Amino acid sequence: MAHPKHRTSKSRRDKRRTHYKATPATIASCSNCGAAVKYHTVCGECGHYRGKLAIEKDMAI
Repeated sequence: MAHPKHRTSKSRRDKRRTHYKATPATIASCSNCGAAVKYHTVCGECGHYRGKLAIEKDMAI
């Protein structure tokens, strides 16, 4: 395993880390109920995914 000869300075380390940009998740509307849903996830309100029932949700009042 390689061992560094010199310590990496804080400025050099931080320059290397500047290229990462956090982006917010893409939000879509559910095709069944219209609720806001993250892409590629089952709707938490109705349990549908891509127009099909994926999870059976209880309709408790």
